[in-house]
Amino acid sequence: MTTDSAIETRGLGKRFGPIEALRDVSLGVPAGQTYGLLGPNGSGKTTLIRLIAGLLRPTAGSLTVLGESMPSRRILAEIGYMPQTAALYQELTVRENVSFFARIYGVPPVRAVDEVLEVVGLSERADSPVYILSSGMRQRASLACALVHHPRLLLLDEPTVGVDPPLRVAFWQYFHRLNQQGVTIIVSSHVMDEAERCDRLVLLRDGLILAEGSAGELREKAGTSTLEEAFLRYAEATGELG
Repeated sequence: MTTDSAIETRGLGKRFGPIEALRDVSLGVPAGQTYGLLGPNGSGKTTLIRLIAGLLRPTAGSLTVLGESMPSRRILAEIGYMPQTAALYQELTVRENVSFFARIYGVPPVRAVDEVLEVVGLSERADSPVYILSSGMRQRASLACALVHHPRLLLLDEPTVGVDPPLRVAFWQYFHRLNQQGVTIIVSSHVMDEAERCDRLVLLRDGLILAEGSAGELREKAGTSTLEEAFLRYAEATGELG
């Protein structure tokens, strides 16, 4: 693993029975950057994030996260993970949910919880039970749970689904501040305008890497003006369309 990489994969693959969810994925994620996984549903984004989080074991290849071969229990405390579906206790309040995760990670909950609730804009709803919240607010509460222990690596699976545009902008501003503090962020999305906010991207389709680089590099190499056009061009070139 190179000294400036937070994540490296070599020939990474994952099968679920006859389904090959990831095939020969090799990439390096620089530390302190936001790295986007871009692709349609079923492209392998969530599977890759779960492998990085240590929730799945690869069936081929190797994966190194923050200097450790995964899965590794020792590195879990350094990772914050926000899944697509909010993993929250519905009967507990927002504050109780975030405090629970803070205690799991050994973080004094009072100050840490207040800080992250302010970041996600839920200070005024801290004492509301989760089951009465909108889907967007649940996303915000889930993000707070992933942030409360100040992880070195933040894994975000479709983090802005159901979030209104002003708060989406605020989220991304906060992500970039985390980068400045040395935090590495992996974010999956199928929204092209969000992909433009990432430092680097990998384009995935049917478990394969189509291309990798910054948004500008990907557009330039494809000879297109938009990422969406570039994605289609790369898919055509690799025979992944039609």
